Amino acid sequence: MNNLQRLQLETKGIELDQQELTVYLEECGLKPFDDYNAQSATNKKKIFQSALAVLESIANNPQTMKNYTEENMSVNDFHSNLMNRIDNLERKIRQMATDETNDSNFFMLFAD
Repeated sequence: MNNLQRLQLETKGIELDQQELTVYLEECGLKPFDDYNAQSATNKKKIFQSALAVLESIANNPQTMKNYTEENMSVNDFHSNLMNRIDNLERKIRQMATDETNDSNFFMLFAD
């Protein structure tokens, strides 16, 4: 599985051009056709950041939201659910570690 396919899994149900998804991945520092490394915390975090960017762009474009409404869901319901998903994803990204993260909970403020 490559990074583009992994982003498509994370944004399932949202139909975007492959070129558009490629831009979101590249903006987060990922190459779309490189293999997705599930063991890399940094890679996973960047996929979630890309998904967040996709959701934020949908939320910022009311015209796009009309295309994603369902029969039993109003635009207002869709927007509320979308904003909840964005908030949850932001919180999750903030809590995620990266491959470079030091496991200690303190840092040196002053050094000799």
